[in-house]
Amino acid sequence: MAGLRERKKLDTRRALSDAALKLALEGGFDAVTREAIADLAGVSLRTFNNYFSGKYEALAYRQSERLRRSIDVLRACPADEPLWTSITESVVAPLEDDLRDPDGAENQLPNREELAEVRKLLMRTEIRDVVSKELFDEWTDVVAERTGTDPEVDMYPRLVAAVVRAVGDAATEMYVRADPPVAINELIRAGFAQVAAGLPEPARKRS
Repeated sequence: MAGLRERKKLDTRRALSDAALKLALEGGFDAVTREAIADLAGVSLRTFNNYFSGKYEALAYRQSERLRRSIDVLRACPADEPLWTSITESVVAPLEDDLRDPDGAENQLPNREELAEVRKLLMRTEIRDVVSKELFDEWTDVVAERTGTDPEVDMYPRLVAAVVRAVGDAATEMYVRADPPVAINELIRAGFAQVAAGLPEPARKRS
């Protein structure tokens, strides 16, 4: 029974987050209010307030949830596995799980223009602050655990967490712009592969 209750809570959170995103895509950011989100999701404003502190948190939820699952995957990776291999799989696994869900928001974005709008939303300072506040500190901590470093005195785990975010941002940019289209998980894998290789300078193209 507890499992069913938790699943219902998760479904409600996702429904509210998806409603917020739909409002933003159809009417712009100003159309996103707590009342409008609750109405579109078919719940009361009180229910919305039980799940989210405001519209920024609702808009950021899908990304935040995926990052939380990534941290769990990373913690479960074998300790002797190369760090960037573990990081790549931990970032891609939750995304690929969502892409296999026919009802997931990732499979309901019909055109590239909307993808561009999603990117703009995720780049807003208010939403990025919601995502980064706790989760990237957790990324730093789990990297420190795996590498035997101390984030209070060693820069390394903080650099790794920053690179994880940078690869995600770059892959999203390329996902929106790529012609022909390229799957987002492939772009993320390619980004981490370049990082793992030491980010070598590419061969110069002759004009």
